[in-house]
Amino acid sequence: MVEVCLYFQVHQPYRIRNYSVFEIGSSHDYFDHPKNGEVMRKVAAKCYLPANQLLLELLETHPGFKVSFSFSGTALEQFQQYAPEVLDSFKKLAGTGRVEILDETYYHSLAFLYSKEEFREQVTMHRDRIKKLFRQAPKIFRNTELIYNNELASYAEKMGYKGVLAEGADHVLGWRSPNFVYRPKNSQIKLLLKNYRLSDDIAFRFSERSWKEWPLTSGKFSNWVSAVNGNGNCVNLFMDYETFGEHQWQETGIFDFLRHMPAELLRHPHNRFSTPSEVARHNAMDELDIHNPISWADVERDTSAWLGNSMQKAAIQQLYDLEQPVKEAEDDKLLEDWRKLQTSDNFYYMCTKWFSDGDVHKYFNPYDSPYEAYMSFMNIINDLKIRMRAG
Repeated sequence: MVEVCLYFQVHQPYRIRNYSVFEIGSSHDYFDHPKNGEVMRKVAAKCYLPANQLLLELLETHPGFKVSFSFSGTALEQFQQYAPEVLDSFKKLAGTGRVEILDETYYHSLAFLYSKEEFREQVTMHRDRIKKLFRQAPKIFRNTELIYNNELASYAEKMGYKGVLAEGADHVLGWRSPNFVYRPKNSQIKLLLKNYRLSDDIAFRFSERSWKEWPLTSGKFSNWVSAVNGNGNCVNLFMDYETFGEHQWQETGIFDFLRHMPAELLRHPHNRFSTPSEVARHNAMDELDIHNPISWADVERDTSAWLGNSMQKAAIQQLYDLEQPVKEAEDDKLLEDWRKLQTSDNFYYMCTKWFSDGDVHKYFNPYDSPYEAYMSFMNIINDLKIRMRAG
């Protein structure tokens, strides 16, 4: 029996505008509100609304079909601000009883690597928002960008989660397969690993005409998944939800692929769809000892997309150095701005890896260069310091 676990990440950041050095001390409006609204409405039309409608139809047609999501708090806020119909459509999906919502950091941040206190506060904020909006109490945790190590597993277990998602990276798996459930070293929480080859066939290679498997049909894909029978008990397909209609445009046939995928997978008698919490009921096949953080980004599968150069490291360190002064200021707007600046995208835009991963780093990047992203960010940091002193 192969359990197919289909999980989608839904995230939109608050994009920072080009904040000039001449604005320091005079303007405290850091975010590009027109751009944020424009992107949200665009992605809603191309991805969220048509994909949600299709998933609703599939859930109604196939009683065995299940799917799971995690939402950043910044995406949920922007749904309410710019596209409330999108939030309503996600609530409809959750109302079917076959859509599981996962927890993550509210601001899609790297807080776990810099402040365990801030990490806990953001996870608690996220948990409360999910309960309020979707009436679910998440049992599975997904850290920002699938950043994971042993320590994260221990924290997630202590916070009451039954499972945690991670990348099935070759350099940590070795000879092992991602198609089993594992346990972290010194923890009993279940570790669910992304099958990145099959996931990326959909998320990245689907429309690549030079790929030897193009065109990818749902029948062909279901045969690949079914081949895991006897060599694994789960196939975890984790990807950005924007894969459907935004990263892979409607013209590529991505929606037709999704439309036929459940029937093709269920056509094989040994396949079934499961949510992450259902997959986590399996006994662990083995222990994985992962000290250095891994992620689902780029070919390295590490944190270098956000922390790979001196600009990124300096920017994020200065941001978290402000944690205690910001919190002691007891200024809600100051705290909110500081937290929005933690979103991982802000450091991703500063990445200088313009080689094999270059096109990915340019996607939805509001800046002409990583240096421009860094300068705007640091100008804002300096303005935050002035606001704290003034308070």
